[in-house]
Amino acid sequence: MTRATTVRAVLAAAVLLVAVLITLTMSPRLGLDLQGGTRMVLQAKDSDTAKADRESTERTLEVLRKRIDSLGVAEPTLTRSGEDRIIVELPDVQDPRKAAEVIGRTAQLTFHAVQGPGAPEGSDTAAGLTLPDEQGSRLALGPVALSGAGVKEASASFDAQQGAGWSVSLDFHKDAGRDWTRLTGEAACHPVQDERRRVAIVLDKQVISSPQVSPTVGCNTGLPSGSTQITGSFSADEARELALLIQGGALPVPVEIVEQRTVGPTLGAAAIDASARAALIGAAATALFITVVYRLFGALAAVALGAYGVISYAGLVALGVTLTLPGLAGFVLAIGMAVDANVLVFERAREEHAQHPGRSLRTSLTAGFRHAWSAVADSNVTTLIAAGLLFFLGSGPVKGFGVTLGIGVLASMFSALVIARALTEIAAGSTFVGHYRGINGIASPGRVRTWLNRRDPQLMRSPRRWLLISTVLIAVAVTGILVRGVNLGVEFTGGRLVEYATSRPVDVETARSALAGAGFADAEVTTAGAGDISVRTGDLDNAGEHELRAALAEEGGETTKVRDELIGPSLGDELRRNALIALAIAVLVQLVYLAVRFRWTFAVASVGALVHDVIILVGAFAWLGRTVDGIFLAALLTVIGYSVNDSVVVFDRVRELWAKARREPLGTVANRAVLQTIPRTVNTGMGALFILVALAVLGGDSLADFALALLIGIVVGTYSSVMTAVPAALLLERGSKAPPPVRKSASRGRSGAGRRDPLDNGARV
Repeated sequence: MTRATTVRAVLAAAVLLVAVLITLTMSPRLGLDLQGGTRMVLQAKDSDTAKADRESTERTLEVLRKRIDSLGVAEPTLTRSGEDRIIVELPDVQDPRKAAEVIGRTAQLTFHAVQGPGAPEGSDTAAGLTLPDEQGSRLALGPVALSGAGVKEASASFDAQQGAGWSVSLDFHKDAGRDWTRLTGEAACHPVQDERRRVAIVLDKQVISSPQVSPTVGCNTGLPSGSTQITGSFSADEARELALLIQGGALPVPVEIVEQRTVGPTLGAAAIDASARAALIGAAATALFITVVYRLFGALAAVALGAYGVISYAGLVALGVTLTLPGLAGFVLAIGMAVDANVLVFERAREEHAQHPGRSLRTSLTAGFRHAWSAVADSNVTTLIAAGLLFFLGSGPVKGFGVTLGIGVLASMFSALVIARALTEIAAGSTFVGHYRGINGIASPGRVRTWLNRRDPQLMRSPRRWLLISTVLIAVAVTGILVRGVNLGVEFTGGRLVEYATSRPVDVETARSALAGAGFADAEVTTAGAGDISVRTGDLDNAGEHELRAALAEEGGETTKVRDELIGPSLGDELRRNALIALAIAVLVQLVYLAVRFRWTFAVASVGALVHDVIILVGAFAWLGRTVDGIFLAALLTVIGYSVNDSVVVFDRVRELWAKARREPLGTVANRAVLQTIPRTVNTGMGALFILVALAVLGGDSLADFALALLIGIVVGTYSSVMTAVPAALLLERGSKAPPPVRKSASRGRSGAGRRDPLDNGARV
């Protein structure tokens, strides 16, 4: 065993040990669908400056969403109920009372000049406010100089050197920063220790800090915005809470918590168990498939995939990611897709072994890892770019998806390039494996590659033919969107929330089945105590409500309606807008990265294939009349990542072969590259399809649409990466004047003249 293999083995064992410890000692945070959580109903109130109407309530909802994100609560559900109520559902909240206190704070932050000592019984005056400072001394304050809306960023920090303790640092927007400088500059014109040299920072009509302007600040000079700190003997929790309140912004109108209760999961135990069985069966089928195709090395890759599952799960738990059923299904699907890196390596090793039969098994395997590295790196970097931008620019479920995707990609690369490589290199060094080459999995070229080599189909002879087929598919999809329309779920459109009290307790699974039988399959059901059932659905008229109540009465006996309200979308306009902006920027950055790493023609073709896949997937759901909801959004983002990943692998091979044969027509080179990558594409797709079919058939109604969307997306993405992206690149290259890529080994010049291939032992005959 070489030193490098030993290092990989030790590193893999250490990471796996840490992951197992995290898995055994830390509990996951489960979403509302798996565990339930806390439901609060907030009532918006009129203020002196704003009326609690629909518009102000919507703005208040978005501020609350930012606060909840800052609290670290992932995957919350916020919906507007009626004109002036907000329903907040928080999964797995450890201290509901603390969450309610922070969420309900008005957080009206203002900055005032101090005009001097205040009257003993001060109150609102024409000149401003009279309020007690931190020590209880009353101060006469001038009018509001600037508000918390001007704060660009707020963060809690601890000053250990000067013993100042915890404070909150503020950074203002440009215009507000000038106001702050002017305010502190005017205060600095008064003598040191004069009350008028102070600036009061007021939160909800309470002075939280009233510092003196430093003696080093000159009159009318003022403090720059970036050097502002709020001090006030804060504890760590108080400083962080204040920072997140300021960062989240002030509520446009005050809110009052009128109801708070614990709600059960939206999915019953039977649905969760069915989904878990489907996931296990699908993962086992994928492991069996890769073992059959690649034999011993495939079995070792399956072990590495199991390690990937443990490491990825530990990462999600350690970061406190909230796990929902679609999220867990996506996590299991990622196991099937993580096989891609292993398939890339094994297929390259098969090629190397076929081209150089005299090489040792270990040498062929090392060459496979070396040649597959660029494709693995580029495909995963593009996915990490998307994950990072979705996290930093998105919000709500989009941000959560970015975290899950990023962890999955990093764990996948570690699994393939460290764990799987260490296991296969140790096995390749075995005398037994080297002697009986039929069991290793890379000594034979494989059935798909053998068939392609024998038939040698000229797939890229007429690229316009494939683009015409893709155009027809897009036209059919767009027709479905225009004619049938997109059936948006309640998360996007809002709907109706009806709560019932039944004489007999009804569990969630029974209620869901009863409503599905009555034609309300898309209804979301939760329980809140014995005999209390909440039903959230889309458009529902009074006749439909009577049918819904009758369906519940068959299971729960006498059923009484206790609440009936219209609700707004939980994925509001701002969240959707942020998601679209994040996605657009992610695609643009991917386009730039691919243009730099490959060619602009390849980049445009890859993004074009991505758009092709998205349109067809949405169109397919339109024709089928399936609901486009938050679960579909998660599936769509997964398909986007898969599509770019697939195209990058194909174009990496085109670039490599074209650099070796610069005088050959690009169409011939591209055809050869496509034929060489088809075995990888087929085997990777099959690994994911086993899991998706199991989820679609055995996972129950809760995952049917998720699995269907991914089945369509992966099939279309596999097709487009070959039959749309490559033909599009061929046509774009006809108008490009850029020379073919240069082979790296040929461009080393004099400095590389003395180097030799690491697989070459230097012997000559």
